[in-house]
Amino acid sequence: MSSSVAPATASAPTRHPTPHPAPPVLHVWKGHGTQNDFVLLDDRDGLLTLDAGLVRALADRRAGVGGDGVIRLVASEHVPEGAALLVGEPGARWFMDYRNADGSVAEMCGNGVRVLARFAEHRGLWDGHGELVVGTRAGARRVTRVADPGGAAAWYAVDMGEWRLPGGAEAVAAGQDAEVAVAGLPVSRPALSVDLGNPHTVLALADVDELAAADLTRVPDVTPVPPQGTNVELVVPLGERAEGDGVVGEVRMRVHERGVGETRSCGTGACAAALAVRAWAGAGAPDVWSVHVPGGTVRVRVTGDRVELAGPAVLVAEADVDLTALTAG
Repeated sequence: MSSSVAPATASAPTRHPTPHPAPPVLHVWKGHGTQNDFVLLDDRDGLLTLDAGLVRALADRRAGVGGDGVIRLVASEHVPEGAALLVGEPGARWFMDYRNADGSVAEMCGNGVRVLARFAEHRGLWDGHGELVVGTRAGARRVTRVADPGGAAAWYAVDMGEWRLPGGAEAVAAGQDAEVAVAGLPVSRPALSVDLGNPHTVLALADVDELAAADLTRVPDVTPVPPQGTNVELVVPLGERAEGDGVVGEVRMRVHERGVGETRSCGTGACAAALAVRAWAGAGAPDVWSVHVPGGTVRVRVTGDRVELAGPAVLVAEADVDLTALTAG
């Protein structure tokens, strides 16, 4: 989801546990949110050295456990960014140290926050009631457990914080502030930039046939490209439908995540997709959106300058990984 990010600069009292190399056998869990999947580590005491090589090996789908990324659950006081965050957010006891599959450090992951909440619940660090405040490199994220509309799995809602359109009113009026060339599509398309603590570039396609034709095994060519790269969302607006006393917008989406490639889902990307389509629709557009991704459906709710993401989070396995075999080449 992200290239490397700069460490936080705010000062805060920080404990400095002595990191240790990964033990010969590492206990891990596997989870996913709408099939955006992660290797999970319980390193609450901050003792594990999680370097890029270990992340790549764990995330490898043929020689490792496999995942779009690796999430380390760690006490915020043991991470510089988390310790700085505690100054203003003392309730953010637990930190989501998220790494892309290529080993790079990421600011945020909307699906990952939900899966981390499910993981914290599973590990007895949260009882599932009230609010769980999670520290991330994009700030604190508040998670609550909510009812699953389908009744099949645990759903979690995340206050994703403030969003913005980097191009401002001028980009909204023009409907774009970038162009994106995607393999499999004949011409470059206009696109709109959206910032959710990590960067996104959203382009609309005419129909689901175009969406299916896009080749996301290759990195889309974005002009201008943000300094730290960008996630690219391809969306097909599907109109609106009545639900209860309101109206819900619907969008179908595919995504190419920086540092990962195409994934089955992207939480911040789903928010970006809904926000872009809402901006294109203009006044009177819905504030609630169902975003359909290859791995399922999530719900996005816009309230002023904040956005909430809700969807399932599932733990599917736990295992002991032989690190000698994992890194043997």
